[in-house]
Amino acid sequence: MVENFWQERERAKRISQELADIKDVIEKWHNYESDFKHLNEIVDLLESVGEGDSLHKEFERSLQKLEEKIEKEKFLIYLSGRYDKNNAILSIYSGAGGTDAQEWVEMLLRMYLKYCEKTGFKAQVVAVTSGQEAGLKNAIIEIRGKYAYGYLRRENGVHRLVRISPFSSQGLRHTSFALVEVMPEIEEIGNIEIKPQDVRVDTYKAGGPGGQYVNKTESAIRITHIPTGLVSTSQAERSQGTNKDKAMKLLYAKIQQKLDEEHKKTVDELKGGAVPIEWGHQIRSYVLNPYKMVKDHRTGFETTQAEKVLDGELEDFIEAELKHKE
Repeated sequence: MVENFWQERERAKRISQELADIKDVIEKWHNYESDFKHLNEIVDLLESVGEGDSLHKEFERSLQKLEEKIEKEKFLIYLSGRYDKNNAILSIYSGAGGTDAQEWVEMLLRMYLKYCEKTGFKAQVVAVTSGQEAGLKNAIIEIRGKYAYGYLRRENGVHRLVRISPFSSQGLRHTSFALVEVMPEIEEIGNIEIKPQDVRVDTYKAGGPGGQYVNKTESAIRITHIPTGLVSTSQAERSQGTNKDKAMKLLYAKIQQKLDEEHKKTVDELKGGAVPIEWGHQIRSYVLNPYKMVKDHRTGFETTQAEKVLDGELEDFIEAELKHKE
């Protein structure tokens, strides 16, 4: 068993990473003990030093930094789901709203790319489909980084935009919808088996709006899983082989998500049913007219800083979502 371990390189790599993650958690808990001890020492020092003393401000700064550090580490408690540590695959689809909805997809794509840039996640647009007049019909982003899926998983759902339509000659207010789907990138395939005869692989020429998001190549891949009808695509890479690998990884994630949803549906039915999340039941609204506000309908968290949110400042929403009881 031990002798064959390193012969299966991918499996060995995953197990080694899991071991490293466990060691990291143990080390963090040891650090918590040290941090709390240090925190109490600083509090004692603050109480013994007068407010006018120069040391008082220094101790206050140290206390604030330590509290921020502890709060950041404590937040990982909310990221303990099965796939939370994984990379994420985020897809955006236009819904009701015509051309405005397609431009809304492009706005959301920019928002998530900006969020990844601000938080240090590496994001790559792997597929887009351009709208007929403007915007995008859909877009898929591969997001790499520790806990990428954990942070983004509750972005899943319908996002609603209210604004003055730039496509309305009368300057009318318009409502648009887009669906965001977030899946974990799954390395451990488990019991999922995809037989060669169950997939259809198509190649096509890739190209985004003016080459803005993807390379214009002839190596784009579309894989259709015939038994389920699930489709995955990748067009960001110049290599057809690399695009096929990415598309297969996305297909595995979609199949796993379908299995998880079917299991949840069965459990819900046994419990007496559950209210489904359907198209049009928005999780968040972005209002740009007649006032400015972004509101999450699950947590109640809202802000009037709509431009900042659309510029990728999603941290407060994501924190509120993760802390909110599901």
